[in-house]
Amino acid sequence: MRAVLMDGFGGLEVLKVGETDKPQPKEGQVLVKVVATSINRPDLVQRQGNYPPPPGDSDILGLEVAGTIDQLGPGVSGWQIGDKVISLVGGGGYAEYAVAYASHLIPIPSGMSFEQAACICESYITAFLNIFMIGDFQDGQTLIAHGGGGGVNTAAIQLCKALTPNSKLIVTAHPSKIDRVSELGADLVINYLESPDFTDIVKEFTQKKGVDLILDHVGAKYLAPNMKSLAYKGKLVVIGVISGIKAELNLALMMVKRQQIIGSVLRSRPVSEKAEIVAEFRKRAMPKFADRSIVPIIEQTFSLDDVVAAHRMMEEDQHFGKIVLKISA
Repeated sequence: MRAVLMDGFGGLEVLKVGETDKPQPKEGQVLVKVVATSINRPDLVQRQGNYPPPPGDSDILGLEVAGTIDQLGPGVSGWQIGDKVISLVGGGGYAEYAVAYASHLIPIPSGMSFEQAACICESYITAFLNIFMIGDFQDGQTLIAHGGGGGVNTAAIQLCKALTPNSKLIVTAHPSKIDRVSELGADLVINYLESPDFTDIVKEFTQKKGVDLILDHVGAKYLAPNMKSLAYKGKLVVIGVISGIKAELNLALMMVKRQQIIGSVLRSRPVSEKAEIVAEFRKRAMPKFADRSIVPIIEQTFSLDDVVAAHRMMEEDQHFGKIVLKISA
């Protein structure tokens, strides 16, 4: 089968399209004929050699797939060959075929394209897990989501507007993306170049109360303003550390305000735990995709042979929403 292979680790130059063996499904797995996948920032980190796949998963890049079931592995029931599905995968998405656990499959809603479907699993499930399952975000509460315009951020805005329509959303964004973030539904967009310390802006917007939840992929640089912006009993969920891994923390303030800092990753969770997350997402969020309350936002679709251009767009932060990689017709 054709797949994106890597000649070692490093920059864009290590990516190449070549031939490799088709994987075979094991117990509880299916083989998916991949029509489309998407580019996610962890793919870039893995390409650089800093994010290995979980043991037993493919070392081919790609954390999600959209396609049709080509083969059922031992012990799989409830699915048929030809079913249109999406799934999280531990690796292997940038290929014509990928294995996925049957317990991680979600049927593609009627009328949704494979390209749109390829946007759902990594970004929307990540946002759903950390905002609603871990963060226990409730209607009427206030959220800060950093990184306006990225896949997880746009997913967070859309999910909050669909599932908690009375919530308030504060988003930090690059000035080039502020208008589009506002149009998507953010109640307040902060230019992070002008206001790297957003504490006073948040305090004014919330009438000194602070926010209930912060979804952060920035890490060290934002720890202090994040904690100052949290309300009493507020939660900071850290899903990335692009600005660094070490920062000072005022423990006294955290104790007095009974705040929580929670670290979270999705890829390395056990298969059974991912299945529980997928089941909850399928029950609560997928109806919003089926009725078109949520429509995935695609910046651009690239062919498999143009994977370098797709990675370059992600590296240069030129996108709004998702970057899709079309694998086959």
